Amino acid sequence: MQGKKVVILGSTGSIGTQTLDVIRKNQDIDVLGLTAHSNIDLLESQIKEFFPEIVCVVEEDKAIELNNRLRGIGSRTQVVSGEKGLEIVASLDQAELVVTAVVGMIGLLPTLAALRKGKHIALANKETLVTAGTIVMDLAKTNNLSIIPVDSEHSAIFQCLQGNNHDDVSKLILTASGGPFREYSKEQLKHVTLEQALKHPNWVMGHKITIDSATLMNKGLEVIEARHLFDIEHRQIEVIVHKESIIHSMVEYVDGSTIAQLGCPDMRHPIAYALYYPDRKESSYIKKLDLTHIRTLSFEAPRKDLFPCLQLAYDALIAGGTMPAVLNAANEVVVEGFLKKQVSFIEIPKIIHKVMNDHICINRPTLSDILECDRWAREYSRKKVLKC
Repeated sequence: MQGKKVVILGSTGSIGTQTLDVIRKNQDIDVLGLTAHSNIDLLESQIKEFFPEIVCVVEEDKAIELNNRLRGIGSRTQVVSGEKGLEIVASLDQAELVVTAVVGMIGLLPTLAALRKGKHIALANKETLVTAGTIVMDLAKTNNLSIIPVDSEHSAIFQCLQGNNHDDVSKLILTASGGPFREYSKEQLKHVTLEQALKHPNWVMGHKITIDSATLMNKGLEVIEARHLFDIEHRQIEVIVHKESIIHSMVEYVDGSTIAQLGCPDMRHPIAYALYYPDRKESSYIKKLDLTHIRTLSFEAPRKDLFPCLQLAYDALIAGGTMPAVLNAANEVVVEGFLKKQVSFIEIPKIIHKVMNDHICINRPTLSDILECDRWAREYSRKKVLKC
Protein backbone atom coordinates (compact mmCIF):
# COMPACT_ATOMS: atom_id res chain seq x y z
CA MET A 1 0.00 0.00 0.00
CA GLN A 2 1.12 3.53 -0.73
CA GLY A 3 -0.76 6.47 0.66
CA LYS A 4 -1.19 8.62 3.74
CA LYS A 5 1.06 7.38 6.53
CA VAL A 6 -0.69 6.95 9.88
CA VAL A 7 -0.09 5.84 13.44
CA ILE A 8 -2.93 4.46 15.57
CA LEU A 9 -2.71 4.80 19.33
CA GLY A 10 -5.05 2.24 20.87
CA SER A 11 -5.36 -0.06 17.87
CA THR A 12 -6.89 -2.95 19.83
CA GLY A 13 -9.79 -0.92 21.24
CA SER A 14 -13.17 -0.20 19.69
CA ILE A 15 -12.14 2.88 17.69
CA GLY A 16 -8.75 1.42 16.84
CA THR A 17 -10.13 -1.80 15.38
CA GLN A 18 -12.75 0.12 13.39
CA THR A 19 -10.03 2.45 12.09
CA LEU A 20 -8.09 -0.55 10.85
CA ASP A 21 -11.28 -1.89 9.27
CA VAL A 22 -11.64 1.33 7.26
CA ILE A 23 -7.99 1.03 6.20
CA ARG A 24 -8.50 -2.63 5.37
CA LYS A 25 -11.50 -1.86 3.17
CA ASN A 26 -9.81 0.97 1.27
CA GLN A 27 -6.27 -0.40 0.93
CA ASP A 28 -4.69 3.03 0.37
CA ILE A 29 -3.22 4.03 3.76
CA ASP A 30 0.10 2.93 5.23
CA VAL A 31 0.07 1.94 8.90
CA LEU A 32 3.44 2.85 10.41
CA GLY A 33 2.76 2.35 14.09
CA LEU A 34 0.27 0.71 16.45
CA THR A 35 -0.15 0.64 20.23
CA ALA A 36 -2.06 -1.44 22.75
CA HIS A 37 -2.33 -1.55 26.51
CA SER A 38 -2.03 -5.30 27.01
CA ASN A 39 -3.94 -7.20 24.29
CA ILE A 40 -0.93 -8.65 22.51
CA ASP A 41 -2.89 -11.44 20.84
CA LEU A 42 -4.93 -8.98 18.80
CA LEU A 43 -1.95 -6.67 18.33
CA GLU A 44 0.12 -9.57 16.96
CA SER A 45 -2.56 -10.34 14.37
CA GLN A 46 -2.66 -6.65 13.40
CA ILE A 47 1.12 -6.65 12.97
CA LYS A 48 0.93 -9.66 10.68
CA GLU A 49 -1.71 -7.95 8.53
CA PHE A 50 -0.47 -4.33 8.41
CA PHE A 51 3.32 -4.68 8.94
CA PRO A 52 3.92 -1.55 11.07
CA GLU A 53 7.48 -0.36 11.65
CA ILE A 54 6.96 -0.04 15.40
CA VAL A 55 4.43 -0.96 18.07
CA CYS A 56 4.06 -0.15 21.74
CA VAL A 57 2.58 -2.27 24.52
CA VAL A 58 2.04 -0.23 27.66
CA GLU A 59 2.46 -3.22 29.99
CA GLU A 60 6.18 -4.02 29.92
CA ASP A 61 5.85 -7.77 30.58
CA LYS A 62 3.42 -8.09 27.69
CA ALA A 63 5.77 -6.09 25.47
CA ILE A 64 8.60 -8.52 26.19
CA GLU A 65 6.34 -11.47 25.42
CA LEU A 66 5.20 -9.91 22.14
CA ASN A 67 8.78 -9.11 21.14
CA ASN A 68 9.77 -12.75 21.69
CA ARG A 69 6.83 -13.92 19.58
CA LEU A 70 7.71 -11.57 16.73
CA ARG A 71 11.37 -12.53 16.74
CA GLY A 72 10.25 -16.16 16.54
CA ILE A 73 8.47 -15.51 13.24
CA GLY A 74 11.15 -13.24 11.83
CA SER A 75 9.14 -10.01 12.09
CA ARG A 76 11.11 -6.76 11.81
CA THR A 77 8.55 -4.70 13.74
CA GLN A 78 10.17 -2.92 16.68
CA VAL A 79 8.49 -3.26 20.08
CA VAL A 80 8.64 -0.53 22.74
CA SER A 81 6.78 -0.29 26.05
CA GLY A 82 5.31 1.98 28.69
CA GLU A 83 3.91 5.47 28.43
CA LYS A 84 7.21 6.70 26.98
CA GLY A 85 6.77 4.09 24.28
CA LEU A 86 3.43 5.68 23.36
CA GLU A 87 5.22 9.00 22.85
CA ILE A 88 7.88 7.32 20.69
CA VAL A 89 5.26 5.79 18.39
CA ALA A 90 3.24 9.03 18.27
CA SER A 91 6.38 10.92 17.22
CA LEU A 92 7.41 8.61 14.38
CA ASP A 93 9.23 10.71 11.78
CA GLN A 94 7.40 9.62 8.62
CA ALA A 95 3.89 9.65 10.12
CA GLU A 96 1.54 12.33 8.77
CA LEU A 97 -1.53 11.62 10.91
CA VAL A 98 -1.82 10.20 14.42
CA VAL A 99 -5.15 8.61 15.37
CA THR A 100 -5.44 8.92 19.15
CA ALA A 101 -7.90 6.19 20.11
CA VAL A 102 -6.60 5.31 23.57
CA VAL A 103 -9.03 5.70 26.46
CA GLY A 104 -8.39 8.12 29.30
CA MET A 105 -5.79 10.63 30.43
CA ILE A 106 -3.02 8.40 29.08
CA GLY A 107 -3.68 9.93 25.65
CA LEU A 108 -2.56 13.43 26.61
CA LEU A 109 1.24 13.17 26.57
CA PRO A 110 1.54 11.18 23.30
CA THR A 111 -0.83 13.64 21.62
CA LEU A 112 1.36 16.55 22.73
CA ALA A 113 4.44 14.65 21.56
CA ALA A 114 2.87 14.15 18.14
CA LEU A 115 1.97 17.83 17.83
CA ARG A 116 5.51 18.87 18.78
CA LYS A 117 6.78 16.66 15.95
CA GLY A 118 4.44 18.24 13.40
CA LYS A 119 1.78 15.52 13.15
CA HIS A 120 -1.87 16.18 12.40
CA ILE A 121 -4.25 14.53 14.89
CA ALA A 122 -7.42 12.50 14.36
CA LEU A 123 -8.78 12.84 17.88
CA ALA A 124 -10.88 10.09 19.44
CA ASN A 125 -9.44 10.59 22.93
CA LYS A 126 -11.68 13.30 24.40
CA GLU A 127 -9.75 13.35 27.69
CA THR A 128 -6.86 15.09 25.92
CA LEU A 129 -8.91 18.26 25.44
CA VAL A 130 -10.92 17.85 28.63
CA THR A 131 -7.79 17.92 30.78
CA ALA A 132 -5.51 20.26 28.83
CA GLY A 133 -7.58 21.79 26.05
CA THR A 134 -5.95 25.22 26.06
CA ILE A 135 -2.42 23.80 26.01
CA VAL A 136 -3.21 21.31 23.23
CA MET A 137 -5.10 23.71 20.99
CA ASP A 138 -2.49 26.45 21.41
CA LEU A 139 0.26 24.01 20.40
CA ALA A 140 -1.68 22.87 17.34
CA LYS A 141 -2.30 26.49 16.30
CA THR A 142 1.34 27.46 16.83
CA ASN A 143 2.51 24.56 14.65
CA ASN A 144 -0.26 25.09 12.05
CA LEU A 145 -1.62 21.58 12.61
CA SER A 146 -5.14 20.19 12.33
CA ILE A 147 -7.02 18.39 15.10
CA ILE A 148 -9.80 16.54 13.33
CA PRO A 149 -12.47 15.12 15.64
CA VAL A 150 -13.41 11.45 15.44
CA ASP A 151 -16.22 11.39 18.00
CA SER A 152 -19.43 11.22 15.98
CA GLU A 153 -20.86 14.34 17.63
CA HIS A 154 -17.80 16.51 17.10
CA SER A 155 -17.28 15.17 13.60
CA ALA A 156 -20.87 16.17 12.86
CA ILE A 157 -20.31 19.70 14.15
CA PHE A 158 -17.01 19.92 12.26
CA GLN A 159 -18.84 18.99 9.06
CA CYS A 160 -21.74 21.39 9.72
CA LEU A 161 -19.25 24.25 10.15
CA GLN A 162 -17.55 23.74 6.79
CA GLY A 163 -17.81 26.79 4.56
CA ASN A 164 -19.44 28.94 7.24
CA ASN A 165 -18.22 31.88 9.29
CA HIS A 166 -17.42 31.03 12.91
CA ASP A 167 -18.82 34.39 14.03
CA ASP A 168 -22.21 33.44 12.58
CA VAL A 169 -22.61 30.47 14.95
CA SER A 170 -25.35 30.90 17.55
CA LYS A 171 -24.93 27.58 19.32
CA LEU A 172 -23.76 23.99 18.99
CA ILE A 173 -26.27 21.24 19.70
CA LEU A 174 -24.76 17.94 20.84
CA THR A 175 -27.13 15.00 20.55
CA ALA A 176 -27.15 12.19 23.11
CA SER A 177 -28.80 8.80 22.90
CA GLY A 178 -29.69 9.11 26.58
CA GLY A 179 -28.14 5.71 27.26
CA PRO A 180 -30.00 2.61 28.43
CA PHE A 181 -31.64 4.31 31.43
CA ARG A 182 -33.14 7.46 29.93
CA GLU A 183 -36.67 6.38 30.94
CA TYR A 184 -35.74 5.12 34.40
CA SER A 185 -37.04 6.63 37.62
CA LYS A 186 -34.81 7.66 40.52
CA GLU A 187 -35.83 4.50 42.36
CA GLN A 188 -34.97 2.28 39.37
CA LEU A 189 -31.51 3.85 39.06
CA LYS A 190 -30.70 2.67 42.59
CA HIS A 191 -30.85 -0.92 41.37
CA VAL A 192 -28.95 -0.63 38.08
CA THR A 193 -26.53 -3.51 37.52
CA LEU A 194 -23.21 -3.50 35.70
CA GLU A 195 -24.61 -5.85 33.09
CA GLN A 196 -27.50 -3.47 32.37
CA ALA A 197 -25.19 -0.45 32.15
CA LEU A 198 -22.96 -2.18 29.59
CA LYS A 199 -25.85 -2.68 27.13
CA HIS A 200 -25.91 0.51 25.07
CA PRO A 201 -29.02 0.73 22.88
CA ASN A 202 -27.31 2.10 19.73
CA TRP A 203 -23.52 1.93 19.80
CA VAL A 204 -20.92 -0.81 20.33
CA MET A 205 -18.16 0.75 22.43
CA GLY A 206 -15.57 -0.08 25.07
CA HIS A 207 -16.67 -0.60 28.68
CA LYS A 208 -15.52 2.76 30.05
CA ILE A 209 -17.20 4.91 27.41
CA THR A 210 -20.35 2.75 27.61
CA ILE A 211 -20.67 3.48 31.34
CA ASP A 212 -19.96 7.16 30.67
CA SER A 213 -22.80 7.14 28.16
CA ALA A 214 -25.14 5.60 30.72
CA THR A 215 -24.32 8.31 33.31
CA LEU A 216 -24.28 11.10 30.66
CA MET A 217 -20.71 11.90 31.72
CA ASN A 218 -19.65 11.09 28.18
CA LYS A 219 -21.84 13.92 26.93
CA GLY A 220 -20.45 16.21 29.61
CA LEU A 221 -16.91 15.46 28.53
CA GLU A 222 -17.97 16.15 24.95
CA VAL A 223 -19.28 19.56 26.00
CA ILE A 224 -15.83 20.43 27.40
CA GLU A 225 -14.14 19.02 24.31
CA ALA A 226 -16.44 21.04 22.02
CA ARG A 227 -15.61 24.24 23.88
CA HIS A 228 -11.92 23.79 22.99
CA LEU A 229 -12.27 22.25 19.53
CA PHE A 230 -14.57 24.98 18.25
CA ASP A 231 -13.50 27.91 20.46
CA ILE A 232 -17.01 28.60 21.73
CA GLU A 233 -18.44 29.56 25.11
CA HIS A 234 -20.11 26.98 27.36
CA ARG A 235 -23.43 28.87 27.23
CA GLN A 236 -23.47 28.25 23.45
CA ILE A 237 -23.28 24.47 23.82
CA GLU A 238 -26.58 22.64 24.29
CA VAL A 239 -27.23 18.94 24.85
CA ILE A 240 -30.40 17.31 23.60
CA VAL A 241 -31.48 13.67 23.90
CA HIS A 242 -32.12 12.02 20.53
CA LYS A 243 -32.63 8.33 21.19
CA GLU A 244 -32.39 7.19 17.55
CA SER A 245 -28.78 8.43 17.15
CA ILE A 246 -29.45 9.43 13.54
CA ILE A 247 -28.73 13.16 13.88
CA HIS A 248 -25.21 13.17 15.27
CA SER A 249 -25.19 16.87 16.15
CA MET A 250 -26.26 20.28 14.83
CA VAL A 251 -25.10 23.87 14.46
CA GLU A 252 -27.52 26.75 14.85
CA TYR A 253 -26.61 30.01 13.11
CA VAL A 254 -27.56 33.57 14.00
CA ASP A 255 -30.05 33.78 11.12
CA GLY A 256 -32.10 30.95 12.61
CA SER A 257 -30.83 28.24 10.26
CA THR A 258 -29.85 24.93 11.83
CA ILE A 259 -27.58 22.55 9.93
CA ALA A 260 -27.51 18.91 10.99
CA GLN A 261 -25.35 15.93 10.04
CA LEU A 262 -27.23 12.64 9.74
CA GLY A 263 -26.17 9.05 9.26
CA CYS A 264 -26.64 5.51 10.52
CA PRO A 265 -24.86 4.91 13.85
CA ASP A 266 -21.57 3.57 12.51
CA MET A 267 -18.28 4.97 13.86
CA ARG A 268 -16.51 4.09 10.63
CA HIS A 269 -18.06 7.16 9.01
CA PRO A 270 -16.43 9.79 11.27
CA ILE A 271 -13.25 7.72 11.31
CA ALA A 272 -13.07 7.69 7.51
CA TYR A 273 -13.90 11.40 7.37
CA ALA A 274 -10.94 12.13 9.68
CA LEU A 275 -8.56 9.80 7.84
CA TYR A 276 -9.24 11.31 4.41
CA TYR A 277 -10.07 14.92 5.31
CA PRO A 278 -10.50 17.25 3.44
CA ASP A 279 -11.65 14.66 0.90
CA ARG A 280 -14.61 12.32 1.26
CA LYS A 281 -13.95 8.66 0.54
CA GLU A 282 -16.59 6.48 -1.07
CA SER A 283 -17.59 3.84 1.48
CA SER A 284 -19.85 1.12 0.15
CA TYR A 285 -19.29 -0.83 3.38
CA ILE A 286 -21.17 1.78 5.45
CA LYS A 287 -24.97 1.50 5.44
CA LYS A 288 -26.66 4.51 3.88
CA LEU A 289 -29.47 6.28 5.70
CA ASP A 290 -33.05 5.56 4.59
CA LEU A 291 -35.34 8.14 6.22
CA THR A 292 -38.46 6.36 4.94
CA HIS A 293 -37.41 3.41 7.08
CA ILE A 294 -36.56 5.57 10.11
CA ARG A 295 -39.78 7.60 9.78
CA THR A 296 -39.65 9.23 13.24
CA LEU A 297 -36.95 11.26 14.98
CA SER A 298 -37.53 12.28 18.60
CA PHE A 299 -35.92 14.87 20.88
CA GLU A 300 -36.13 15.75 24.56
CA ALA A 301 -34.17 17.63 27.18
CA PRO A 302 -31.65 15.66 29.25
CA ARG A 303 -32.72 14.79 32.81
CA LYS A 304 -29.92 16.45 34.75
CA ASP A 305 -31.67 15.74 38.05
CA LEU A 306 -31.33 11.99 37.48
CA PHE A 307 -28.03 12.13 35.58
CA PRO A 308 -26.02 14.82 37.43
CA CYS A 309 -22.73 13.96 35.71
CA LEU A 310 -23.75 16.19 32.82
CA GLN A 311 -24.15 19.19 35.12
CA LEU A 312 -20.88 18.33 36.90
CA ALA A 313 -19.11 18.61 33.55
CA TYR A 314 -20.66 22.02 32.88
CA ASP A 315 -19.63 23.08 36.40
CA ALA A 316 -16.05 21.97 35.76
CA LEU A 317 -15.97 23.82 32.44
CA ILE A 318 -17.25 27.02 34.06
CA ALA A 319 -14.72 26.72 36.90
CA GLY A 320 -11.94 26.18 34.35
CA GLY A 321 -8.30 25.74 35.27
CA THR A 322 -7.55 22.31 36.69
CA MET A 323 -11.16 21.45 37.53
CA PRO A 324 -11.91 19.60 34.25
CA ALA A 325 -8.80 17.45 34.78
CA VAL A 326 -10.00 16.63 38.30
CA LEU A 327 -13.50 15.80 37.01
CA ASN A 328 -11.99 13.48 34.42
CA ALA A 329 -9.59 11.76 36.83
CA ALA A 330 -12.30 11.19 39.43
CA ASN A 331 -14.62 9.81 36.77
CA GLU A 332 -12.03 7.38 35.44
CA VAL A 333 -11.35 6.01 38.92
CA VAL A 334 -15.00 5.77 39.98
CA VAL A 335 -16.08 4.14 36.70
CA GLU A 336 -13.29 1.60 37.17
CA GLY A 337 -14.71 1.00 40.64
CA PHE A 338 -18.18 0.47 39.16
CA LEU A 339 -16.79 -1.95 36.58
CA LYS A 340 -15.26 -3.90 39.48
CA LYS A 341 -18.61 -3.72 41.34
CA GLN A 342 -17.06 -1.69 44.16
CA VAL A 343 -19.54 1.20 43.85
CA SER A 344 -23.14 1.45 42.74
CA PHE A 345 -24.36 3.33 39.68
CA ILE A 346 -25.86 6.20 41.68
CA GLU A 347 -22.65 6.61 43.72
CA ILE A 348 -20.64 7.55 40.61
CA PRO A 349 -21.71 11.24 40.47
CA LYS A 350 -21.73 11.56 44.27
CA ILE A 351 -18.05 10.66 44.57
CA ILE A 352 -17.05 12.83 41.61
CA HIS A 353 -18.92 15.77 43.15
CA LYS A 354 -17.13 15.28 46.46
CA VAL A 355 -13.70 15.20 44.80
CA MET A 356 -14.47 18.38 42.84
CA ASN A 357 -15.68 20.16 45.95
CA ASP A 358 -12.49 19.30 47.81
CA HIS A 359 -10.17 20.40 45.00
CA ILE A 360 -8.47 23.80 45.17
CA CYS A 361 -8.66 24.88 41.54
CA ILE A 362 -5.57 26.32 39.82
CA ASN A 363 -6.32 28.92 37.17
CA ARG A 364 -4.14 29.03 34.04
CA PRO A 365 -2.35 25.78 34.96
CA THR A 366 0.87 24.52 33.44
CA LEU A 367 1.10 20.97 32.11
CA SER A 368 2.88 20.07 35.35
CA ASP A 369 -0.02 21.50 37.37
CA ILE A 370 -2.52 19.44 35.37
CA LEU A 371 -0.57 16.22 35.80
CA GLU A 372 -0.20 16.81 39.55
CA CYS A 373 -3.91 17.57 40.00
CA ASP A 374 -4.74 14.46 37.98
CA ARG A 375 -2.54 12.41 40.33
CA TRP A 376 -4.15 13.96 43.42
CA ALA A 377 -7.69 13.40 42.14
CA ARG A 378 -7.01 9.75 41.34
CA GLU A 379 -5.54 9.04 44.74
CA TYR A 380 -8.34 10.88 46.55
CA SER A 381 -11.02 9.18 44.44
CA ARG A 382 -9.61 5.72 45.15
CA LYS A 383 -9.91 6.40 48.88
CA LYS A 384 -13.55 7.37 48.38
CA VAL A 385 -14.24 4.24 46.33
CA LEU A 386 -12.70 2.00 49.00
CA LYS A 387 -15.01 3.49 51.62
CA CYS A 388 -18.13 2.48 49.66
